[in-house]
Amino acid sequence: MSCSSSSGSSEEDEGFDSYRKGGYHAVRVADTFASGRYIAQRKLGWGQFSTVWLAYDTQTEAYVALKIQKSAPEFAQSALHEIEVLSAITNGDPTNSKCVVRLIEHFKHVGPNGQHWCMVLEFLGDNILRLIRYNRYKGLEMNKVREICKCVLTGLDYLHRELSLIHTDLKPENILLLSTINSSKDPIKSKMTPILEKPEGVPNGSAAMTAIERRLKQRARRAVATISTKRGGFVTAPKPPRCLDGIDMNCKIVDFGNACWESKKFAEEIQTRQYRAPEVILQSDYSYSADMWSFACTAFELATGEMMFAPKGTQGFSEDEDHLALMMELLGKMPRKIAIGGRRSKDYFDRHGDLKRIRRLKYCPLDRLLVDKFKLSNTDARELAEFLCPILDFAPEKRPTAQQCLQHPWLNMKNPV
Repeated sequence: MSCSSSSGSSEEDEGFDSYRKGGYHAVRVADTFASGRYIAQRKLGWGQFSTVWLAYDTQTEAYVALKIQKSAPEFAQSALHEIEVLSAITNGDPTNSKCVVRLIEHFKHVGPNGQHWCMVLEFLGDNILRLIRYNRYKGLEMNKVREICKCVLTGLDYLHRELSLIHTDLKPENILLLSTINSSKDPIKSKMTPILEKPEGVPNGSAAMTAIERRLKQRARRAVATISTKRGGFVTAPKPPRCLDGIDMNCKIVDFGNACWESKKFAEEIQTRQYRAPEVILQSDYSYSADMWSFACTAFELATGEMMFAPKGTQGFSEDEDHLALMMELLGKMPRKIAIGGRRSKDYFDRHGDLKRIRRLKYCPLDRLLVDKFKLSNTDARELAEFLCPILDFAPEKRPTAQQCLQHPWLNMKNPV
């Protein structure tokens, strides 16, 4: 769950049923928090544990992101962990230069569904998945990919080397631009006037239902458009990528609800499926290098518009086994020692280090894939592959650190505009 205007799921809403004892706190526009200091403006997003609202800070006269956790004990415990992590991050970065989201303060709010921990975070813009979608799933210009990669690596270097933290869920949704793609939706750039009093004629408790009704209407419009296109019997030509000039590519890493200290890991299964490192699938030990694997998958997605790995399970094999096969098709055969070295290795590999149920692999090296499928120039493909392939080493200890990656020549190149 991030704190942008596009965080959480963009296709579904959190559901009215989740607003109950132990669940979400129902927020209405102009509701106040922390003895009137923060005034809710509009909902930014939601996640499994919380909702996030744009709020106006009456003390500093600035806009902030207000994250309101569900009230059940397990969610409260999760909030306290995230507050601990965010406090360490913010305290260690007094100059605000480490490309990681800042915690402003935290407090408890009492509502009809219980006591909710609230976190006040700096307001940020759209996540980079929305940027990829805005660009119609086409690869970004290489200079813009580099800009984003530099920020993410700066954040990872800070987390890993200075704080001994593993993010454990790095992905495009958890990397936020400093401002919105559409400047009219940025409350700062658009000089939005804050809402300080409740709008008249809005009955209590209607805010959540209004959002759901709006989402249902959007779905209905999309369905009608799809049916109309099919009846017309034609397929529209693919649209070219948009011009992204004028969009600030500076960004920050967010969402530390699943982060852990390197010396105090509390979960074996980490990371979102498509960005999951092989050692996590095999249940070998993981460390900072698992974040680096996720970073490489994210960088590939920025450059191509498509996920590096999108595994699918079938009746013949599991999603995990397909994921491992996809990795080997792109990166070569996994060394036997690594393949059989995890607690779950026997589920996927035989004693020779071969997959049990997927026998025929179609190998295609990364640089060739970038040229043949994504139409990168030979030079761009070679240079990007030289940057990414070491980070995608099957041996976690051989992957370069974020600090080492920041010194890589590829990050300091400039493609002609």
